[in-house]
Amino acid sequence: MDIQAEAPGRQAVPIGGHVAPGFEKVRDAFEANFANGSECGASVCAMHAGRVVVDLWGGYADPARTKPWQQDTIVNMMSVAKGPVSVALMQLVEAGKVDLDAPVSRYWPEFAANGKQHIPVRWLLDHRAGLAVLDPNLDRGAIYDWPRMVAALAAQRPLWAPGSQAGYHILTMGFLVGEIIRRVSGLSPGAYLRRHVTGPLGIDYQIGLLPDEIARVATFIQATEGTIFDVERTAPGSLLAKAWKEIPTDEDFNSAAWRTSEIPGANGHGNARAVARLYACLAQGGALEGVRVLRPATISLMSAEQHNLTEIIMNRTYHQGLGVLRNSPPIVWMGPNAGAFGHHGVGGAIGFADPEAGIGFSYAMNQMHARLDNGPRAGGLIAALYRCL
Repeated sequence: MDIQAEAPGRQAVPIGGHVAPGFEKVRDAFEANFANGSECGASVCAMHAGRVVVDLWGGYADPARTKPWQQDTIVNMMSVAKGPVSVALMQLVEAGKVDLDAPVSRYWPEFAANGKQHIPVRWLLDHRAGLAVLDPNLDRGAIYDWPRMVAALAAQRPLWAPGSQAGYHILTMGFLVGEIIRRVSGLSPGAYLRRHVTGPLGIDYQIGLLPDEIARVATFIQATEGTIFDVERTAPGSLLAKAWKEIPTDEDFNSAAWRTSEIPGANGHGNARAVARLYACLAQGGALEGVRVLRPATISLMSAEQHNLTEIIMNRTYHQGLGVLRNSPPIVWMGPNAGAFGHHGVGGAIGFADPEAGIGFSYAMNQMHARLDNGPRAGGLIAALYRCL
């Protein structure tokens, strides 16, 4: 299907893909995002009971609007990455290679330094480890240096009494969880995902792009004013400001270093089709088209609520699972069912599973919005999807 969406005072934008009969409302909502001028390029996908019912892409992959978004276009989906990385770790839990209640130092001995010897693995996943930022910070650019980042985290003293409160580990979670994956499996988290999760499922989602994948990446159009990326100006002494200190000041999340490095909490590149397929697998009990990723009991463990605390980095209240969020309106709305779980990314991207409805859903875009929730673009698409069920 090729259609055009008219934006007021703008040229029509190309939209491709298909929707199953009865799911036309999602197409209407997708077109509306372009027509009202809030979108540059995006994709949306939904699977219901294991079959694709929505698979749409449209707009442009570049801010100049000269390169149409293609079926295989991928984009930086930011913290959506926390879900796939957590699935990887839960595979090791399921295999008996990692115990969630064992100290991290069992698998990473250096981590025991400075009073961290009793921190359990589960607190790395639910943001209670007290390592939300590096303090003292490393120099700009250290984010691309895996050994330096994990060595600094291993040496650091917790910022608060571990387990006593939650603080969103925006970037550090990926290094903490990823180092457990690396120590136990011998593979970097990006390589582990390719071999054991995304590869077997046949999904186009990567942490650490290969050279031949870069040509398909849409430009991430960063917003600064009014967003978390403005905090170094507005609240320079805050913990949130410290979260960005290892990132170069000129990084717009499009550099070769950002795209090819492994920053597992924040730089997964994919599209809605890929992420919806992963969550559809989880919504179906962990198997899809003959490929099993996790057992149902492991999915229940991962998605079970660990706490409902107001985390202290961005002052948001989440129904927190193990590396994923349970439905947490108004910040992260995943439809009407409380048992839905997944993760959003700064700027508007999201992926989630709703086992009760049999849904795997994702939305990916390149035009970042200046909001703290997952916003009206994703919200309109999700609402339209549930009206079709």
